[in-house]
Amino acid sequence: MKNYVITISRGYGSGGSHVARKIAQQLGIAYYDEEILQMSADLSGINERYFFEANEKIRKNIIAINSSKGAYDDGKVYQAGDKRYLTAENFFNFQAQVIKDLAAADKEPCIIIGKAANHVLRGYENAIRINIQAPMDLCIKNIMERVLKSKDEAEELILKTNKYRSNYYKYFTGHNWLDPAQYDLSINTKALGEDYAVKLIIQLVKDRGLID
Repeated sequence: MKNYVITISRGYGSGGSHVARKIAQQLGIAYYDEEILQMSADLSGINERYFFEANEKIRKNIIAINSSKGAYDDGKVYQAGDKRYLTAENFFNFQAQVIKDLAAADKEPCIIIGKAANHVLRGYENAIRINIQAPMDLCIKNIMERVLKSKDEAEELILKTNKYRSNYYKYFTGHNWLDPAQYDLSINTKALGEDYAVKLIIQLVKDRGLID
């Protein structure tokens, strides 16, 4: 079996994570989300909590970068003793290294959630880059059913989470998180439904010749 990686960027409440898990189950491949942070910690020797704290710092602060380049430049990681060792940028570099390693020819196929993996793997012929979104009304419904929030609480949580994801993506990549040009396929789960989204993505993997 050829190695391939499916990256899933998703709006909060869109059902993107549910779609990803269904794909992983149907194809029998590994599913990586927060596991990427633990793997990055293992690779770097940095305590995992620093990776979570760096993400939380970005979440709490509006970070803007007026450049199409972004903070991530495919550069090397910095090791202990360097002043850049415990920076959010270096954490992202280690994270990117893990993602690239998962895409290597000798590894097993997998699906990766978030982490700007679509940008990290841009240009990789074995990467399928997916963006899953949905209108606010469906996202609110999903969050109320799955996270048990009131309508107002669900909407606030969705707006805050999507703002964080957008800021995170913009800061590290220099691009708009919702730009269709950043992906191979963009899906509206209200229009298509989660199950059909799964079928579309699997069919795309087949059409690329990555699975039979």
